This record gives sequence, C-alpha cells and structure tokens, in this order.
Amino acid sequence: MRTKLIRIALLAGLSLSSTAALAQSSIDGRVDRLEREMRAVQRKVFPGGNGQYFPPDISPQQANPTPAPGSPSSTPVADLNGRVSALEGQLATMTGQIEQTQYKLMQFEEAFSAYRRSTDARLKALEDGAASTGGSAGIGPSAPISSGASGTTSASAATAKPAPVAKPTASATMTINDPARARLVAAVEKPMTDDPADDGYVYGYRLWQAKLYPEAQAALKQVVAKYPTHRRASWSQNLLGRSYLDEGKPSLASLAFYENYKKFHDGERAPDSLYFLTIALKKLGKPSADICQVYDELLEVYPTKITAQMKADVARGRTEEKCKAN
Repeated sequence: MRTKLIRIALLAGLSLSSTAALAQSSIDGRVDRLEREMRAVQRKVFPGGNGQYFPPDISPQQANPTPAPGSPSSTPVADLNGRVSALEGQLATMTGQIEQTQYKLMQFEEAFSAYRRSTDARLKALEDGAASTGGSAGIGPSAPISSGASGTTSASAATAKPAPVAKPTASATMTINDPARARLVAAVEKPMTDDPADDGYVYGYRLWQAKLYPEAQAALKQVVAKYPTHRRASWSQNLLGRSYLDEGKPSLASLAFYENYKKFHDGERAPDSLYFLTIALKKLGKPSADICQVYDELLEVYPTKITAQMKADVARGRTEEKCKAN
C-alpha cells in the first residue's frame, strides 16, 4: 500500500513538472513577442535611438551620396573612353557616307559613258544615212583637184588649183541679209555643257542636219581651230568635208577629208574621211587609179577600224572602179 502511494506521488510530481515547463515556455514566448513589439514601437517613436538597447531588426537602405557641385561626374579615363567611342562612331558613319558617294559617282560615270557611246553611234548612223541618200544625187563638180592618201596623190593635191574659199564672214553676212535664214539658224538648239568642244561639234552637226551648210562649216572650223587635241576635232574635220560635199563643193570636201587624214591620222573619223575622199574624187571625175589608191590606203592603214558596212562599200567601189586585187 505504501509503495502504491509513492508511485501516485511520483506521477503527480511528474505531471506538475511538465505542466510547469509548459507554462514556463508559454510565458517565454509571450515575453519575447512583447519585447519585439516594444522595440518596434521604440524605433517608430524614437528614430535614431540608442541601438545598444534596441538594435534594429532591418537596417534602412543606404542612399547614394549626391556629388558636390563642380565635382566631375566621372573619372578622366571614363570620360576619354566615352569621347573616343563617340569619335569612332562618327568616323564609321562618315566612312559609310563616303562609300555610298563613291558608288553613286561610279554609277554616274558608267551611265555617262554609255550615253556617250550611244550618242556617238547615233551620230555616226545619221551621218552614214545622210551619205547613202546624198551620194546618189548628182552634184556639179567644181575646179578639178586631186587628193589622196599616198605620195603621188598628195603631190597632185599640192599642184592642183583649189576652188575659191569663201570668206570667214560669209555665213554671218548671209544670215544677216536673210531674215528667214536667221530664223532657221536661231531655231537650231545650241548645247551648253561643261565640254565646249563637244558642244561645238554637236551644234555644227545640227546645223549640217538642217542643211545650213555655211553656218555648220563655220562652227566646225571653230572646233578644229580651238580644240585640235580633242577627240571631236577629227569628227568636226570629217563633218566639215561632208558639209562641203553636200553643198556641192567636192574640191573643198576633198581637201577637208585629206586634211583630217593627215592632221588627225589616229582620229576616230580618219577612216571615214578616206572613204568619203573617194566619193569626192569620183565627183571630180578623177581617174580610177587615184580612187583605187585611196581604197588601198584605207584597207592597209585601218584594217580593224572600219565597220562591216564600210568594208562592203569599199568592195563595191573597188569593183565599180575595176581596181586591181591586192
């Protein structure tokens, strides 16, 4: 019985101790919660208080310090790096613009070269067409003169009596005295570009096309005199002979064609001048030997520069004159 009572007492003591422990832990939690709330109230009521007794649980974020007025915003090295980067960007932009400009300039030059080639081809085709239509018309010969491409023909040209040459002011006088002709001349457009030699030739060509031969001759002579080294000098001298030929002056035409062959031997229209020289000699009634000699000179000196049409015309002319085969 005594042992039973001891057990009951021990069980009661254990129960009381566990209850006391639970009560103690509950009181500790409540005290900790109250202390945290008090610290929160202290930080709210007394900001910046003594942190020794009430240390803050969450520290406020430190604000970036504002630089004083007049102080540099960055270091010198960073500033130099930024300026170098800006210069590199500007240089890259300028390089791109220069490349675009060069490409556009190259396209313009190619287009101008194509336009120049097409214009030359059109002018040559028009001149050749006019020659084919005007060659069959009968033109009365002037005073006889012999001119060719070899030594014998040049000697005959030197001893021949040339026809009277019109005064330089003849075309201007004719235009002034004839108001209707003056209107025709004024109607011919005169080109104005940065190439005066080319402008002079084109203007002379338009006058020749309008059959204003004296005015065309004056314009073409001016190109030859002012720009003897320009490529249009050969063109102008050849068209000058064509103008004389169409005007019915084959003697002056023969001199102009031979002059083009002699002065502008490597000119673009030198082969044409030799060919038209044969036409002028035919109109002058010169012997077939002189005409055949010019044909031979043309084929020998310019075998690769004459066109297929001119080769056919030369072959037909040699057949008509009964030239000997080379």
